[in-house]
Amino acid sequence: MAGMNNTALVHPMAWAEAIYRSESLWALGAFAGCLVLAWLMTWGVRRVFNGQELSILLGRKLVDGVLFPVLLLGLTFVARTVLTQQQPAPLFAILLPVCISLAVIRLGVKVLQVAFAQAPFVRVLERTISWLAWGTVVLWVTGVLPLVLHELDQISWKVGGSVLSVRTLIEGALTAGAVLIVALWVSAAIEARLLKSATGSDLSLRKVISNSVRALLLFVGLLLALSSVGIDLTALSVLGGAVGVGIGFGLQKLASNYVSGFVILAERSMRIGDMVLVDGFEGRIVDIKARYTVIRALNGRESIVPNEFLIINRVENFTLMDPKLSQTTLVSVAYDSDVDLVRQLLVAACESQDRVLKDPAPNAFLSQFGADGLEFTVSYWIGDPENGQLALRSTINMLILAALREHKIEIPYPQRVMHMVSPSSTAATD
Repeated sequence: MAGMNNTALVHPMAWAEAIYRSESLWALGAFAGCLVLAWLMTWGVRRVFNGQELSILLGRKLVDGVLFPVLLLGLTFVARTVLTQQQPAPLFAILLPVCISLAVIRLGVKVLQVAFAQAPFVRVLERTISWLAWGTVVLWVTGVLPLVLHELDQISWKVGGSVLSVRTLIEGALTAGAVLIVALWVSAAIEARLLKSATGSDLSLRKVISNSVRALLLFVGLLLALSSVGIDLTALSVLGGAVGVGIGFGLQKLASNYVSGFVILAERSMRIGDMVLVDGFEGRIVDIKARYTVIRALNGRESIVPNEFLIINRVENFTLMDPKLSQTTLVSVAYDSDVDLVRQLLVAACESQDRVLKDPAPNAFLSQFGADGLEFTVSYWIGDPENGQLALRSTINMLILAALREHKIEIPYPQRVMHMVSPSSTAATD
């Protein structure tokens, strides 16, 4: 915006006179043409990249992404360059800052929406970016911004070998925010490209790559932002040593969880989509973060498990080698029942279900001579435990019950003998 300082007008009447000039009408017409041309170019890009993931650039609507305000800014700058060769056009001193603010707001908002989709603080950051951008435009157009920057530059102090001022800190914070937004944009694009067609074991490996790239880009962006403020990066060696000591003593569990997360993703001992049993909680792995793993049970409950727990404890993975799972159910019948017929009915109930595997075939065993009857153990295998187990077990149990009742096979119930003592006999003994 340094090039627009000479064209900035302060007095309101001067602005009114500049707007009603003929060259301002030409500027407005050129800006309207830039709007139409930017809209057509964005529409053409959307048609070319139809069906591809470009949510930041294109957005959900035609002018909802970053591409439209960026094209509008570039076209407006070109229009100003062409028109000011013949005659001055002070109206561009308003139009260009507005286009810049619109591009900055749209870039920050769209990147934050993609990088932190479910975070509650995104809305606050979006409003902060909007207020800062439009406030800067107002201060610049009115000519107040250079004065404010000059006064902020006078408030300074010395830190080590560097001289810092309030203006330097504000510019550094804005630079850090811009660099971090660009880093998040690049990492989001890389993550979308890596995870677009990944499945199974490749999904976990690509996710660890995307997480590593994002952390590296954010770290490099932070260093660039600190360097732009004028802070000597060699001074961070002391801070790095302090952080290392803090991790070694106070953050052992946190560091262990992060390291365990990268080990799990690199080794692929557990992958997104696997059915696991961890500490009595059975479910499917739906996400593996750097610090924890999310396991979702078949009933909808989710368990947040620290990655260190998965490394140092026993974990049953039902999907890693063989998805087949064995289920059993117990049935008790009367002692005078036909054992062979009972076995046939139990096996037939299992074989009637499509989810029960034919190999290995279901079987029924006389497992125990109980106190009230003969106890049979029915065993069968299923190949899709992720589709639920309790519903299938219930269906088979109901089929078994219906078959036993149909063939008049008694299901015994516990019988107990009760001895009643009358009051008269109790008094006689006394």
